[in-house]
Amino acid sequence: MSDTLLRAIARDAGIQISAAVTTGLVERARQIHDTSPVATAALGRTLTATAIMGSQLKTDDGSVTVQVKGNGPLGTIVCVGDADGWVRGYLQNPACELPLRADGKLDVGGGVGRGYLMVIKDIGLKDPVTGTVALVNGEIAEDLTRYFAESEQLPSACALGVLVDTDRTVRCAGGWLVQLMPGVKDSDIDRLEANLAKLAPMTAMLDKGMTPEEIVLAVLDGFAVDFLQTDAIGYRCACSRDKVERALISMGRTELAKMAEEREKSEVTCQFCDKIYTFTRAELQQLLRQAEK
Repeated sequence: MSDTLLRAIARDAGIQISAAVTTGLVERARQIHDTSPVATAALGRTLTATAIMGSQLKTDDGSVTVQVKGNGPLGTIVCVGDADGWVRGYLQNPACELPLRADGKLDVGGGVGRGYLMVIKDIGLKDPVTGTVALVNGEIAEDLTRYFAESEQLPSACALGVLVDTDRTVRCAGGWLVQLMPGVKDSDIDRLEANLAKLAPMTAMLDKGMTPEEIVLAVLDGFAVDFLQTDAIGYRCACSRDKVERALISMGRTELAKMAEEREKSEVTCQFCDKIYTFTRAELQQLLRQAEK
């Protein structure tokens, strides 16, 4: 099954939900960055959440950046999502290896550590909209729940899961995000909470082959559900030589001159897709002349 993202609402109940299967895009990220199992899980959860948040943007050319800055051995995680749900991301230490937790699960929280989560939304305004919250436990889902409650005043619940196989590939990945709209009735909240209490873990549902539709119906059991939109999503890097040139110019004349002076050829690697852009000394000197203008 290809990666898909589904949006739905509980009819007459003031509850909205998004559910995504992201196995393919998380495996693509694993291949690009050659991640360890715990790094795959941490990056995969963040990519999944970013895809869901990107799809909620109201502007077609908008984007959302999710940064998880913890003091654990994984280092900073950065993911960017576009309004169509397509994403890209990287983390500082993809080779990080950690012992499993006592319950046999990957120790994502231990890998992330303590710190904060920042969300930056570029929705066509003069300045991006930014919100920052302290991490709850570094497991990503609970941290995002806090972000929505504190920064967007949206009561939410979130589940994210990445199951890594014995050969270190991604067996399944996905997540759901449910949010309460203003005016939701107490009885509907109680029903939703009862559903969440009996819900299977995300990876268990995915490993059984449940589709986004089936996951939504499990979360909203007992509600009348309207399915709004299903979109294909995936991993997509937006890098280009032109963008790299602009980034080099933005470094400033001193740094650019130093690069041109030190090497006959310089390589710049895209953090999101590991593509290498090569610049000769003459090309850097040409960029230097542009920077001086």
